[in-house]
Amino acid sequence: MKATSTRTLTVSLTPQQAAMMESAVESGGYASSSEIVRDALRLWEQREEIRRMEIGSLKKAYDEGLSSGQGREVDADTLLRELKAEARLRG
Repeated sequence: MKATSTRTLTVSLTPQQAAMMESAVESGGYASSSEIVRDALRLWEQREEIRRMEIGSLKKAYDEGLSSGQGREVDADTLLRELKAEARLRG
């Protein structure tokens, strides 16, 4: 197995965060504080990927909306009637 190089960084934590990390290591939930930080970074990477996907989806929906043609103004009562009529047609 190929060895992975690591880099040491200094991170400032609140006393509560430091205590939570110490507790997690002492209870055996994690082997070290570094493991906790790596886990947190993996979760952050996942959240960022989801955010990128959501932004891509919103951009696609925006582009589809623009290409669908000119919009129109409609009041709530008219919109509700139209939606109900479409629902009846679909069954």
